[in-house]
Amino acid sequence: MANASDTILTVENMSVEFPTLSGITSAVRNVSFSIGREKVGIIGESGSGKSTTGRAIMRLQPPKAIVKADRMQFEDVDLLKASEDEMLAIRGRRIAMILQDPKYSLNPVMTVGEQISETVILHERVSPREARERTLAMLGRVNIRDPERVFDLYPHEVSGGMGQRIMISMMLIASPSLIIADEPTSALDVTVRQQVLSILDELVIERNIGLLFISHDLNLVRSFCDRVIIMYAGRVVETIAAADLDQAKHPYTRGLLNALPSLNHPRDRLDVLQRDPAWLEN
Repeated sequence: MANASDTILTVENMSVEFPTLSGITSAVRNVSFSIGREKVGIIGESGSGKSTTGRAIMRLQPPKAIVKADRMQFEDVDLLKASEDEMLAIRGRRIAMILQDPKYSLNPVMTVGEQISETVILHERVSPREARERTLAMLGRVNIRDPERVFDLYPHEVSGGMGQRIMISMMLIASPSLIIADEPTSALDVTVRQQVLSILDELVIERNIGLLFISHDLNLVRSFCDRVIIMYAGRVVETIAAADLDQAKHPYTRGLLNALPSLNHPRDRLDVLQRDPAWLEN
């Protein structure tokens, strides 16, 4: 757990439910965790509730979603009681979310520079000239060559790796306290992925902020994060230091690890993950 003095976000017994024709479906069940000035990973299979957890913190669920919790505290804000106007002031300014694929996250009819500048103008009420200067500086900070040229490009004119760095620029330009990164590197090749991770790592340390890194890649989270939260069927089954992931105790975490190929320990056949119905009750 994060030190109390450095805690940015505290979530206690959060559940997210969706009404369906056949009744209420629980996507997240009694999830509790805290984040300080550190990199915390959430891992699990598709459908385990990772992204739903991140979106619930941002209050970006569909209108019919039911979010319950004993506590959802972000710095001095009670996220359960915050009005939509208060959340509009928090999103992007104090909590930023980096999404999976910039092709679907950036506005196709605005230049990337206009979109990044818009964030600063909206949240900090600066002049267009100052917003442009800060945008160019931020593009340079995420290792984009020739920011002046890139400023005037449209999203379809940039590569996947550059698009992701543009997304990072947009999310970080207002200096948030917490970043929620939802599979930010899954659409990138290995070399570009490492560049993006290095940029994120440097910025988290440099700005002394918190990062919630949502992924299904165990090896990536193990090497990049400080702590790891493992989710199964909407529940947290284990929380462990990333460096100690090989010593995980829960059979689900052990099953995920055993299903990974390893060059150091080659096997003829990888293990198949066996699920126990009892995990849904505990």
